[in-house]
Amino acid sequence: MVMVQDRVALRSRAKPLAPVQVALPVNRILRGDCIETMRALPTASIDMIFADPPYNLQLGGDLARPDGSAVDAVTQDWDKFASFATYDAFTREWLAEAHRLLKPDGSIWVIGSYHNIFRVGALLQDMGFWILNDIVWRKANPMPNFKGTRFTNAHETLIWAAKSDKARYTFNYRAMKTLNDELQMRSDWVLPICSGPERIRKNGVKAHPTQKPEALLYRVLLATTNPGDVVLDPFFGTGTTGAVAKRLGRNWIGCERDADYIAVAEERIAMALPLDESALKTMMSRKTAPRVAFGQLVEAGWIRPGTELTCRKDRYRATVRADGSIDGGAQAGSIHGIGAALQGAPSCNGWTFWHVRHEGEVKPIDALRQLYLLATED
Repeated sequence: MVMVQDRVALRSRAKPLAPVQVALPVNRILRGDCIETMRALPTASIDMIFADPPYNLQLGGDLARPDGSAVDAVTQDWDKFASFATYDAFTREWLAEAHRLLKPDGSIWVIGSYHNIFRVGALLQDMGFWILNDIVWRKANPMPNFKGTRFTNAHETLIWAAKSDKARYTFNYRAMKTLNDELQMRSDWVLPICSGPERIRKNGVKAHPTQKPEALLYRVLLATTNPGDVVLDPFFGTGTTGAVAKRLGRNWIGCERDADYIAVAEERIAMALPLDESALKTMMSRKTAPRVAFGQLVEAGWIRPGTELTCRKDRYRATVRADGSIDGGAQAGSIHGIGAALQGAPSCNGWTFWHVRHEGEVKPIDALRQLYLLATED
């Protein structure tokens, strides 16, 4: 017989058990309640979560247009909650799983309307998430207020939050600036609602009442994920997140309990064509881009010796020399040093100060640096 102390000694000499590795079910729809399916996923396994939860619209009855026809509104049971307390308890549960699943440097997006987004925002903060931005999606073609009793609801709000205030979350700043015609991307986005050919219909009826436009998910994924990242959508619906993720070379996981929505999503994602690998390359942020000397652009032929550089307002000019220095007239030196000297300034970022004509447009030389990086990236 082995005494208790002998059992303890035996256990202490035994090798510790290796942690069980659970494979992520990427690029699959997990059928079932979102909270239960999220609980089955391994901790710290997800790079980004996009959540379009029930809005708890609290509709008091059917909506009708002035001509008496019915408005195709959200009347499904999944959007009905007995009370605010019930809704808050539901939100707290799925957010707790979201926080567990995110990697330390992961982030979450939640979209909602005035009916729910303020409650969600408070719970996000209560649970340790760190809010980075609230994005106003201003609808270019909103549904009018048929009763004429309120302002037209022309926007929805997205909250973008990191897992914690210490998280080194992904933000592809340069890609967003490039997408926005070289202007900083603002927190108000004007995009049309899902309509026309993009709106999925079955037998003439909307397949899902709150289908989001692909352009919205395209911007979210391009801004805050990288190719190969895993994106989780706990309220998958008809699969907008999955379709856009597939196009952009991201992995995705969807949670959905409605069989009809799943069937639509699977068909839709199967038809989505991924972009060519070269097309997925985006402008790099200055923090992550390899260092490039101005002389590298000169020796690679992107900017030729003898090219004239100007400042944005065309007040100062300089000529590029063969060794990557520039001649400002009275003196020669680096793009940074000559830019500072001509302005009488203590310093100057020559990449943004100096401009050059390229393909019929005057651009900062930093734009050519970014193109050079894309062309030479492995």
